[in-house]
Amino acid sequence: MLPFIRSDLAKFSAYKAHPSSDTAESVPGQFDRLDTNESPYDLPPELKEKLAWTYQQVIETNRYPDGGHETLKDAIAQYVNESAGFSLSNTAANISVGNGSDELIRSLLIATCLGGEGSILVANPTFSMYGILAQTLGIPVVAVGRNETNFEIDLKAAQAAIENTQNPPIRVVFVVHPNSPTANSLTAAELAWLRSLSEHILVVIDEAYFEFSQTTLVGELAQRPNWVILRTFSKAFRLAALRIGYCVAHPEAIAILEKVRLPYNLPSFSIAAALVALQNRTILLESIPQILSERAKLIEILSQQPELQITASAANFIYLRLKPNSFNSQDAALKTFHQKLRTLGTVVRHISPGLRITVGTIEENARTINRVQAALANLEF
Repeated sequence: MLPFIRSDLAKFSAYKAHPSSDTAESVPGQFDRLDTNESPYDLPPELKEKLAWTYQQVIETNRYPDGGHETLKDAIAQYVNESAGFSLSNTAANISVGNGSDELIRSLLIATCLGGEGSILVANPTFSMYGILAQTLGIPVVAVGRNETNFEIDLKAAQAAIENTQNPPIRVVFVVHPNSPTANSLTAAELAWLRSLSEHILVVIDEAYFEFSQTTLVGELAQRPNWVILRTFSKAFRLAALRIGYCVAHPEAIAILEKVRLPYNLPSFSIAAALVALQNRTILLESIPQILSERAKLIEILSQQPELQITASAANFIYLRLKPNSFNSQDAALKTFHQKLRTLGTVVRHISPGLRITVGTIEENARTINRVQAALANLEF
């Protein structure tokens, strides 16, 4: 370590975009890339052409982008109100935009816990970036477990952690709705617990997969100034390459986020792409019924494999585990299973104690089924 670097950083590893790869390079195109929960569909050619025209004729690359995002915030607010299914009063004042949800998570941590003022609570397994970003900022992470059957948060452990964690106290609770990697939505009991938390605790509800679950909590924000909802353009809106995330919250919380946000954090082309995506959301979201149908097919067929255990999914991915006592060593068998799938041409995410598989195209899913069956046939019991 260089002498001027924080000593605790020696314990951390950089986030690896494709953990199943042996190199830092992106996954080769000949693989079915089902490890990052992206949409399997690119933007339609006509929208790409429109964006190309915008880049050529409208965007001045020698000028900084719109640093206030007001036009984009207005469009997002309209979509948020529309997608809630009933009349809401969210406006641009309720929206903050980030370079992916990661930037918003980091801003929330800076605004709440930095300087030894707080720690965060997560329930593993869940989205790893909450803990990674907190640790890089020197913020303590308190982790509790989940029910091994339905992946519900261990609420007794979570409540005990909040009551007993001091110096610093838990200041932020992160949940994903539905959770990644396990694909389960928040239960009535989990929601009741979140509603019971003190207003001194920030509750961050990540709705990255809202368009697939069609379950949102934005309707409660008006009564809960300590709640923030995260969403993204990376999944259903097919803009993972352009890194656009947003959050919805009380205007006072948004004003704080604007204080810690980096200036000009979203490139002009990303802003243009998000606006085009919202203007054409009917076209882009037409793919969702097919993805949900393919998800059901994957679950139905793979559930017939006696070695596999698959839970219900409310997202665009499934989470499968090897059944207990199916193999002499569960961990070794799962690692081998994961590697065999890659060798056969399908890249999925290994997040212990299971594998997360993104729903792909019809053709990719058919290959996934065949390769899962082939990989299982070669495992040692």
